[in-house]
Amino acid sequence: MLISTVENIGRDYEVIGIVKGSTVQTVNAFKDIGAGFKNLVGGELKRYTEMMDEARRIATERMEGEAQAIGADAVVCVRYASSAIAQSAAEVMAYGTAVRFK
Repeated sequence: MLISTVENIGRDYEVIGIVKGSTVQTVNAFKDIGAGFKNLVGGELKRYTEMMDEARRIATERMEGEAQAIGADAVVCVRYASSAIAQSAAEVMAYGTAVRFK
């Protein structure tokens, strides 16, 4: 399935509807403590970066699954959003427009 952030993908299509996928992820409490120490000295919080990468992957897969369930060939205009749910926990949502090729 084609997943695109743009509307014009070089093919004619009909719009089916909006699809989305989301997940809420958190880090291990011990790693969270380590991140707190890293906050004091600066630098990348690699465990959080990994957590967000995994969350985007899961959200994208769920969005794609929802698109496949309604017979889509592609999802265009894909966007990502994230928000803090609790300390050390974030929701990531992927959403876009499911389309079927003509």
